[in-house]
Amino acid sequence: MKKLFLIPLLALWLPVWAQVTPASLKGMNDEALLRTITRELSDDSFGGRKPLTLYEAPTLAYIADRFKEVGLEPGAGGSYFQKVPLLGVETHIKNNEWVVTGKKGTVKLRYWDDFVLWTLRAEEKIKINKADFVFVGFGIHAPEYGWDDYAGVDVKGKVVVMLVNDPGFYDDNLFRGKNMTYYGRWTYKFDEAGKQGAAAAIIIHDTAPASYGWSVVQNSRATSSLSLYSEGENKLLVPFQGWVTGQSAQKLFEAAGVSMDESIAAAKKRGFTSFPLNLKTTIESTNKLEFGESANVVGILPGTSLKDEYIIYSGHWDHLGIGQPVAGDSIYNGASDNASGIAAMALIARRFSELPERPKRTLVFLAVTAEESGLLGSQYYAEHPLFPLAKTAVCLNMDSYGDNMPTSDLIVSAPGHSETDRYVLDAAAAQGRTLVFSNDNSGGGYYRSDHFNFAKMGVPVVLAKGGRTFIDPVAAKDHREKYYPVSTYHQPSDEYHDWWVVSGTLQDIYLFYAIGLRLANDGYFPKWNDGVEYKAVREKK
Repeated sequence: MKKLFLIPLLALWLPVWAQVTPASLKGMNDEALLRTITRELSDDSFGGRKPLTLYEAPTLAYIADRFKEVGLEPGAGGSYFQKVPLLGVETHIKNNEWVVTGKKGTVKLRYWDDFVLWTLRAEEKIKINKADFVFVGFGIHAPEYGWDDYAGVDVKGKVVVMLVNDPGFYDDNLFRGKNMTYYGRWTYKFDEAGKQGAAAAIIIHDTAPASYGWSVVQNSRATSSLSLYSEGENKLLVPFQGWVTGQSAQKLFEAAGVSMDESIAAAKKRGFTSFPLNLKTTIESTNKLEFGESANVVGILPGTSLKDEYIIYSGHWDHLGIGQPVAGDSIYNGASDNASGIAAMALIARRFSELPERPKRTLVFLAVTAEESGLLGSQYYAEHPLFPLAKTAVCLNMDSYGDNMPTSDLIVSAPGHSETDRYVLDAAAAQGRTLVFSNDNSGGGYYRSDHFNFAKMGVPVVLAKGGRTFIDPVAAKDHREKYYPVSTYHQPSDEYHDWWVVSGTLQDIYLFYAIGLRLANDGYFPKWNDGVEYKAVREKK
């Protein structure tokens, strides 16, 4: 087992780091700063910024240097780094295949094309032998919604197969309708399967309810899988977790002699009862383990009269690293996602540091690790805060601020959740923008970025981004058609280009600056609204 250190010796990473000579930010205007940091941080020499790789140390050093350059002080006890214990597991399934036997025949599935399977346990070898299967619908135990897919069924030591999202995606009368609850997230489903004692948890991929294609599933697991590491807690995780394509799932149901369409239709209705599938499998893996300390980068601008109260700007620094080649390119640079978010934080930090008078509250700029692996860095901070969450007024999360043209509208997600809405309204009005309230969380976006770990700990969050009413709609249409024939999300093609238009990006960044500036000086703690589950958490602090 290899022990990694937070900042390896200079000699170990100098050959990588030396390929980028950071430009001085002195005298740069906002657009130049945004472009410079985004371009440099997404350069090939940073190797896609995956934690626990040789590219992590130069990434951390780069961000800390930029934080210092824009006027931020170390925020972690005299250091810019909050250590985050991680476990990296590179899972190798025996023969790269999965063999499943049923009463109607045997199915052989190929790794990567048909299924993706991994473990987060700190075990060098794992084997489940002749395990039975159970179809558990959505894999949800939610008493408050009167829903329990695990009722009356024993899944200990078995393989549970489940659907993505939650029942509300298919029936507006169930759960929150199209607004996915946390029960629809894959992280919840795997955690619950572990609590139920399952040996493996398999989600059937479907692009519409998942909100992303199979390639996103593949690329997210192209190299080692990461988790927060705790010797006791990692042992409680389900031994194997993964995804199977819809087409491959169809083959499994056929081998079991069960109609997949009828089973899924039944699972979408209240009163569904999970049932065994006539299938058995043996899964065996050898696992390369890597224990290490990643880090969140933390810079602060101390406040004045309310210096013991805090505003957090957060954004993740990591991306997917070096993985499966696409069109000959294997580096997942993550320019928009999320080198641009780090650049946006630096821009905002410089604006605050150059004010003639410091804000009353302390501003915390938090560049978190391992977002792409399940929001791990923000989870660690929320569970081990450097500054009391009870004294943290709000979290403004910066994620994917890349190529955007200016809009006359602003989309506010999760409207009505908290009093932060009025801060967004006022800041948008000052920009001459109208608000579009979006309750469409069908893709689970609320749970897919770092703000969520603060929300569930009771800290109000702001979710707002440029809309779709472009000030120059013809130019916007032409731009999209010319440069984006396919999605760049979680692809090697997420690279910086000089042809990016960032005037719309700057609109949104200035909006977040204005919200933070007002909150940093008005001394008010925004409240969650009645009926929002995070309200009770906040009031207990």
